[in-house]
Amino acid sequence: MEKTVIEKIQGFERFGSILGLERMSVLMELLGNPQDELKCIHVAGTNGKGSVCKFLYEALLANDYKAGMFSSPFVDVFNERIQLNGEYISDEDLASYTEKVLEQVDIMQTRGFDSPTEFEVVTAIAFLYFKEKSADFVVLEVGLGGRGDSTNIIKKPLITVITSISHDHSDVLGETLEEIASEKAGIIKPGIPVVMNVKTDGGVAEKVIARKAYEMECVLHNVTKFKCGNERSDMEGTTFDAMIYGTGYADVDISMLGSHQVQNALTALTVIELLRKDYVIKVRRDILYDGMKKARTHGRFEVLRWKEGQYGEKLPPYIIIDGAHNEDGAKALAETVGKWLPGKKLLIVCGMLKDKDSDKIVDNFLSVCNDFISTEPSNKRKMDSDALSDIIKGKGGNCLSCRKPDEALKTALDIQEREGYDAVLFAGSLYLVSEIRGILKNERQAD
Repeated sequence: MEKTVIEKIQGFERFGSILGLERMSVLMELLGNPQDELKCIHVAGTNGKGSVCKFLYEALLANDYKAGMFSSPFVDVFNERIQLNGEYISDEDLASYTEKVLEQVDIMQTRGFDSPTEFEVVTAIAFLYFKEKSADFVVLEVGLGGRGDSTNIIKKPLITVITSISHDHSDVLGETLEEIASEKAGIIKPGIPVVMNVKTDGGVAEKVIARKAYEMECVLHNVTKFKCGNERSDMEGTTFDAMIYGTGYADVDISMLGSHQVQNALTALTVIELLRKDYVIKVRRDILYDGMKKARTHGRFEVLRWKEGQYGEKLPPYIIIDGAHNEDGAKALAETVGKWLPGKKLLIVCGMLKDKDSDKIVDNFLSVCNDFISTEPSNKRKMDSDALSDIIKGKGGNCLSCRKPDEALKTALDIQEREGYDAVLFAGSLYLVSEIRGILKNERQAD
């Protein structure tokens, strides 16, 4: 049987996640360097970069720009990694552009070059697609790190953005925040403005980024210096005010929940403000607000099920998914739960990859919940559910081990109904929440 286009792309997974631009340089040269003709906003960071990209993408779309967005990983369908003008790349275009890229991969290999990785192949597909479809702007999310990430093949982005620095992928990016920040700061290009929204103990990461920006003669815009307040929120979203370089943004309404999402929105607004002041884009305030409101990301404190109130409001019991998979992500999730579900009876279904800092993630989850079901994401790097259960129990939590995610979902819903839990929250891995989201989506379609 002939392989599907996605199977062909995923076949390159065997080459791993090898950072470095040597293979990407060869491949893009063979493709005619389409990335050099794109106007890109390059976004890196440990957490928040996907949400910042979505805010930027929707803001540009709302103002009638033909915007593209490249992101990873996907939560719903593979095609969501490459979006243009409000649509996922079609199956037909994905197949067509994949074949164009793989033709050049074959040439690479016949000339003795190493094969590209899966992520490099997908990045090349995106660049070629955006160029041939004449995208006005491309919002480009870094896959891993920055310096050696395949997206860093671009030479002159409009702006580079670094959303946060925390511990994750330490085996690749480094053990210290300084090392991780240095890798992320690798996307900074000579003379290109840098937008940073980073807060670390002692400012260690911020200093690394600032030094890199200085060396590259870049103007550094520190979002943490901008005023943001009057935050009002409920389960429908958050409204806030901000002041950015003398421009007031009052009653900005976003649908994504959590104070960290306010910071992500503020980062995106800073980028928009800088592009507007440099006459790169034109924006209408009311239209911009519409785009910010429309922005949503799958798997970020996403409420999938709820009881509808008399006036259409979302009431418990809830089913919520959140892809928190590192210490800072887990901390942000705990803060969001503490704010939006105070005093509620909560059950967390947790699955992780074994290369994550499970102790610190569990510590944050335990700060808001004591009842768990451990399970295993569908990934070769998954942590054994029994081992995760032992960690949770060792820290004083209650935990059932349920190896398969679909069985964990069924068990959780049975317990929720029987024991009156206000919310079941699935967290610990984007792979897990993707699977749960898919199961629930298929159930809705079957109904």
